[in-house]
Amino acid sequence: MVRRDTDASADAQPDGRDETRDERADRNWNEVLQELRVLQTGTQILTGFLLALAFQPSFGDLESSQRLGYLVLVVLSALSAVVALAPVSVHRILFARRAKPAIVRFGHLCMIGALVLVSALLVGVVTFVFDVVVGGAASWVAGVGLAVVIAALWLIVPLVTRRRSEGTP
Repeated sequence: MVRRDTDASADAQPDGRDETRDERADRNWNEVLQELRVLQTGTQILTGFLLALAFQPSFGDLESSQRLGYLVLVVLSALSAVVALAPVSVHRILFARRAKPAIVRFGHLCMIGALVLVSALLVGVVTFVFDVVVGGAASWVAGVGLAVVIAALWLIVPLVTRRRSEGTP
């Protein structure tokens, strides 16, 4: 059994967990890392897809607006990777300096930023592919449709769930 200092129970959280501030920070950091792993895999696949496109023979057939859109997607992809990996860099620099709660807060903000960037990237990639394959209005319908699904599943459902779990009708 783990021995707790007498004041450690004062660190117990309102959610009923009996953990110290450091234990909570460690648990939350592990959760951030797990989310990063999930996000990183999807971002790497999209980045690979985007980078491979430029070397396809038909890439030269793209209109200038499509090329510009492609470059915007490459930048979004790179930014999403940088933002998602930033907490790891901060952790490395602050390692063993007892700054885990600050690292977790920074990681939380970076993951939200990365999700926003990945949302824009996903919508952009779908819009780009539809524009190249079928063109025009179909690309806008696909892009807006995906944006609505992302907003519903990544924003509205979590907010409604949080509100319900907090006991607010």
